[in-house]
Parts: sequence; C-alpha cells; structure tokens
Amino acid sequence: MEFLIITGLSGAGKSRAADVLEDLDYYCVDNMPIALMPRFAELCIATAGRYEKVALVTDVREKDGFGQLLETIDDLKERGCNCKILYMDADVRTLIRRYKESRRPHPLATRGSSVEAAVYKEMELLAPIRERADYVVNSSNLTLGMLQSKLFSLFAGEGAKREIDVTVMSFGYKYGLPMDADLVFDVRFLPNPFYVEELRPLCGLDLPVAEFVFSYQQTRTFMEKITDMLDFLLPLYIEEGKLSLTVAIGCTGGHHRSVAIAAALNDHLRAEGLRSVNINRDIDK
Repeated sequence: MEFLIITGLSGAGKSRAADVLEDLDYYCVDNMPIALMPRFAELCIATAGRYEKVALVTDVREKDGFGQLLETIDDLKERGCNCKILYMDADVRTLIRRYKESRRPHPLATRGSSVEAAVYKEMELLAPIRERADYVVNSSNLTLGMLQSKLFSLFAGEGAKREIDVTVMSFGYKYGLPMDADLVFDVRFLPNPFYVEELRPLCGLDLPVAEFVFSYQQTRTFMEKITDMLDFLLPLYIEEGKLSLTVAIGCTGGHHRSVAIAAALNDHLRAEGLRSVNINRDIDK
C-alpha cells in the first residue's frame, strides 16, 4: 500500500495538490489528525486492496500534535506501508500575497503579529519535515496546469500518459446551445438532407445521409480543417492540465448534418488513440 503524506507551508498549495492526486486515483483525506493515521492505515490495509494509494493532508492546523508527524511516518513504515512525504513549498512573498488575496488568517498568526512573522515561524517549525521529504514542490511560479504536470510526472507511474476525455456532441440550434460545450462549430452552411424526401426520415447515423453530407467538397474541406485544428489543440489542452473537452457540432435540428459530422469526427479522434465518445443530444427530437 502506498501512503503519501502531503504537508508543507500554509498557502503553498496542499489542497490543490490533493485535488490533482485524487484525479490520479489517490484516496485523499484533508486535515486528518496525526494520531489517527496509524489506525486509518490499518483500516485501509484491512480492505484487501480497495485503497492501494492514499494521500493524507496534514499541516500546522493540527497545532500540538503536528510535532509527532515524523514519528507517525516511521510507525507507518514499520507497519509495511510505503510511506512518503510530499512537501509543498513557496517563497515568503508568494505566501503573503496569497493570504492577502484570500483574506484568511494564517494558522500561526497571533493578535498583533504579521503574516510574514507567521510564515517564518512555520518555516522554522517545518524545517525537519522538509529535510525528510521525498518530494519538494515549490508552487511559487506554477499555474494549476503546471502543478498538474509536475505531480503527474511524479506520481502517475512509469510510462503513464496524460490523457483528455473528449465528448463530440451533435445538437440542434433550434433547441439551444449545449451548456457544457467548450468548442462549438456551426455546420448549417452544408447542404441539408432534410430537403431530400427519401433522406428526411433518416438521421446522420444512416449511411445514405452520411454519404449525402460527405458528397460535397465543402464538407470534406471542413473535416480536414477541424481535424487539423483539434490535432493541434488537444496536446496543448493536455499540457495545460485540461481533463475533459466537449466539442459541439450544431445544425438546425440536430438530426442530419451535425450527427454525420460528429460521428466522423469521433471516429477520427478514436483512430488517433484518444478517449472520445459521441453523443447526439437532439437526434430523437
């Protein structure tokens, strides 16, 4: 069992780190009392593999009990846990700015003292833990995407590949835009199968409709341009830390053109090895 203790300076990004690790299949618990960690480890071990990766966030909010952290970590290792420490760090100026922006009191601040004094006091208190840390991440100049990338490289496992979940959704403009769409493409410029009597009762998933839509050069040119753009954008979205993307393709009723285009785009993305699903929101309306 892998136990990761997330600790470090207040305001350095421990909660954000826990959010990222949760996306990497860690079971995360914030602000767990240090005295309960050994018992919690026993319960996790007793589940026989249900909790293989656990991350526990702890810091000076624990007050008096925080001094027992290193002893507790040694105890966890003796119990057979692969226990490591992730120490979240940041420079003093960044921490002060973050506290000013959040307007929350520093956990070590006292009446009449400054945030700066509290930060230096915490740094002194945590110095022994920082020396024992297996990983030290300084978040001073990291965006959320950069933090995700850093933690992914540390904890996703050897050979792991960052991925993005893509949803290709067809819809009809007459029923409104999808609220969760990230990219929207209007294909109402394409010839409409609705006006072909034998195609009207069919939908874009039927071969005769798809063949009609793609028989036009403007359709094929559009597909070349949209696939080229997504092939360019998706690696950049992944690098920035985006986990999901909804690409919406709209026509008038969401029954013919958008359905055919969305199906073809989904096939392209899947052929490129991406995790992509096709949803046709208004096909039955």
